[in-house]
Amino acid sequence: RPPRSTLFPYTTLFRSVKRDLLVDTALRLFSKNGYRATGIDKILHESGVAKMTMYKYFKSKDELIIASLQKRDEIFSADITKRMNRLLAQQKSDPRIAKLLAFFDALHECISSDLFYGCNFINASIEFKRTDDPIHVAVSAHKKLSIQILQEFLVELHLQDAPYVARTLHMLIEGAIVMAVSLGDKNTAKRAKDSAIRILNSYDISPPLKI
Repeated sequence: RPPRSTLFPYTTLFRSVKRDLLVDTALRLFSKNGYRATGIDKILHESGVAKMTMYKYFKSKDELIIASLQKRDEIFSADITKRMNRLLAQQKSDPRIAKLLAFFDALHECISSDLFYGCNFINASIEFKRTDDPIHVAVSAHKKLSIQILQEFLVELHLQDAPYVARTLHMLIEGAIVMAVSLGDKNTAKRAKDSAIRILNSYDISPPLKI
């Protein structure tokens, strides 16, 4: 029999694999079919994980939903960062807003993908409307962080009301995602990018933006 210290890493790995399998399966099904429409039995059937094993990691479906949102946040952050790094070098506009414009270009690529089902966070906030619901709280935290990142993209412009501008740009992004789904329009992020430039040009920025 191997020593306990040798067994432990394998046990941890096994548990991690099962948990990840549940989260990955749940995320895929939630993205495609919605949260309330996707039952636990469907997730268990497609993942091949036993119900007792699931309850070792998640006390409820709500906890699994939050875990799937966390996983989606990780996947999206890694994907959008990778796309932005590639697209950043292609930006020909004012370098002070290069990251912001690269973000819109990266969003356009995401929306144009066959794997695009809209925003998991928007969908979750619609299905779980109560602001004190833990799922809604998780969504809100994600969106607030997104606004904070947008504000960081604007830092070189030295805007006095940067938080307000960041929220306005975030509304453009959210609208682009929703309209891409509701209208089947794959160019919403491009139009949102154009609108963002117009908004920024309406401010007294010194020196003026070179677009």
